[in-house]
Amino acid sequence: MLNVKCKSVSIPNNFWEYIVESKITLTICYLLILNNSIFLLKAAPEADLWARWTKHQSNSVQKINHKQWATFLDRNLITNDKSNIYLVPYSRVTNKDRKILQNYLKYLENINISNYSRSEQFAYWINHYNARTAELILENYPIDSIKDISFSFFSFGPWDEELITVEGIDLSLNDIEHRILRPIWKEPRIHYAVNCASMGCPNLLPKPFTAKTNEMLLDEAAKGYVNHPRGVRFENGKLVLSKIFDWYLVDFGGSTDNLLKHILDYSESQLYQKIKRYKGKLEYEYNWQLNEVK
Repeated sequence: MLNVKCKSVSIPNNFWEYIVESKITLTICYLLILNNSIFLLKAAPEADLWARWTKHQSNSVQKINHKQWATFLDRNLITNDKSNIYLVPYSRVTNKDRKILQNYLKYLENINISNYSRSEQFAYWINHYNARTAELILENYPIDSIKDISFSFFSFGPWDEELITVEGIDLSLNDIEHRILRPIWKEPRIHYAVNCASMGCPNLLPKPFTAKTNEMLLDEAAKGYVNHPRGVRFENGKLVLSKIFDWYLVDFGGSTDNLLKHILDYSESQLYQKIKRYKGKLEYEYNWQLNEVK
């Protein structure tokens, strides 16, 4: 009988530590990828009315002063870039201008918005969203994308974080967009008005929304985006649209036909004719790069 002696092999403790750490790292990576994939697939929350914010005063003549926001935009929004995208020089915003922005946000938070008319409320929520987004970028700058701002392990971007307080209630940017603006006004042009500080987003307009200018600015924003390549363009014979039109299809009529009808309403002549003749499939893309000028 063959007598075989087996020599025991000792496995160093740090080997097992390495295995455990590797598994944890892989699990974390998997969860992050899964979380981001779910976001990209779903992309946008549904409009879900927060009834508490439907309260308004139809006969109210009170006006909200957006002059501080106008001053900040006038000093810090670049509207003549060759890209035709309006950009913000975040790295060069002065302490004085930052203070103006912060004071404006404090002013908005101290307003009892339920006592105002619908048109004043609409301008209030759009401006509040955009101003808070600008301050959010400045709070976290330098960053490459707003998606890089995260307040929890599983969050994709900052949109669910409660950053705003109105009438004693904490609100997130998603609350404003998806629980107030979209379900109350049911206006597809809202998607051209709110700005997510990204190159793929519709322009941050150089003037604040007001009760008197809401309609004009919504049309201006819609035309500006639809007729810019990041909104609608033809590339290699394909019609390429911003993912905004895919994410929020329900707001643009719920079907491809209704979406294209909406786009045609704001298309300039040459683009209009090309879309009318197009019979192919639609493609979508979006650029999350920060809307900054360096």
